[in-house]
Amino acid sequence: MEVKRAISERRSIRAFKSNPVAEEVVKELIELANMAPSAGNLQAREFIVVRDDKTKEALAAAALNQTFISQVPVCIVVCVNYERIAPYGERGRELYVFHDTGAAIQNMLLAVHDMGLGAVWVGAFNEGPVKEMLNLPEHIRPVAIIPVGHPIEQPRMRSRRGTSDILRKESW
Repeated sequence: MEVKRAISERRSIRAFKSNPVAEEVVKELIELANMAPSAGNLQAREFIVVRDDKTKEALAAAALNQTFISQVPVCIVVCVNYERIAPYGERGRELYVFHDTGAAIQNMLLAVHDMGLGAVWVGAFNEGPVKEMLNLPEHIRPVAIIPVGHPIEQPRMRSRRGTSDILRKESW
């Protein structure tokens, strides 16, 4: 699929069929996510694949009761790894890791769409319970939950601000 088409057609999907998502597909999604740029190529991100129903239910509860999370075949929890970004000090810890994970998540969302699957970027969740249920060490922080599955429908495009609203200043 052409990149411009993937960007303009991708939608956030919150309703999924029960069809499974193959392990090879999930592995490819993670590989494509990790091809995103990262500060110093340190790749200070990690991915946790969740297929277990009880864990998905706990993720949904931690995510402010977004129940669709428990109904999807697979969730990928995207985490930052603070140990890997240590060479960049405070700025790396407070900023670069989030650039790195955001770029990886966008790669993943576009790849999901290209494969005919659906996903949504869930950032609204209580971090403590997620960290605890996944038994994450102190240097690993969950920043997003990405439910992935076969979409039931393709939602319409939501409105976007025009260029005149988002372009601060032209300098060319």
